[in-house]
Amino acid sequence: MNDRVTVSIDNGVADVRLVRADKMNALDDAMFEALIATGDRVKTERGVRCVVISGEGRAFCAGLDMGNFQRMGARDPSRSAIGRLTTRTNGIANRPQYAAWVWREVPVPVIAAVHGVAFGGGFQVMLGADMRYAAPDTKLSIMEIKWGLVPDMAGTQLLRTLVRDDIVRELTYTGRVFTAEEGARLGIITRIASDPRAEALATAREIANKSPDAIRAAKRLLNTTPFAPIAEGLMMESAEQEALGGKPNQVEAVMSNLEKRPPKFTD
Repeated sequence: MNDRVTVSIDNGVADVRLVRADKMNALDDAMFEALIATGDRVKTERGVRCVVISGEGRAFCAGLDMGNFQRMGARDPSRSAIGRLTTRTNGIANRPQYAAWVWREVPVPVIAAVHGVAFGGGFQVMLGADMRYAAPDTKLSIMEIKWGLVPDMAGTQLLRTLVRDDIVRELTYTGRVFTAEEGARLGIITRIASDPRAEALATAREIANKSPDAIRAAKRLLNTTPFAPIAEGLMMESAEQEALGGKPNQVEAVMSNLEKRPPKFTD
């Protein structure tokens, strides 16, 4: 995993780095495996309260490795990064989908810090995060149509909660490259930052200083409510709030504010 993705954890923040810089962090078999293994690790790592995912070198992620495209063009049956897509390998997802979807299953917030390019599969990995901070000159694209394909790493499902339907269709049908500035106007990019990783880490540290019980409950609610009937969503709000009230971390949140001191939460 260390030759594709590294993880360091400090004060509740997991700093996840794609480190295949010589290939602009392109997605090969090893990168798919590393993203999935890393996502699964931070899902259960004790003490993790927020995650930042970013890329070393010139780009966040340039998309699928060209070697995989070449094998597809040659109809090579050994193209393991694609494989049998209708087979569910990770819960509701197949293996490529899970490299993006796993970040939604991480029970704490995930921030993608994006620079250079996020194309195709890299764009979809970015979408799996709760929030996306990007450098202003970052280039983005749902690029699959260029290769005669459709976005298939959960992108269609993740985009529908962010962007108007007609915009999703235009970007998907054309595969055009657009800037992070336009992405922010469309609702894809959360924040433009000259140093997106530094800003994402600063936000992550702020989140890590909040009650971990409340943060996890909020993510459960926000993951589910776009797809749930309103009555069900309202009941979920009530159930989560009822479970939080009066518990040690909720009491500590109140007391630390009243006493004007840093909180001391337990995981």
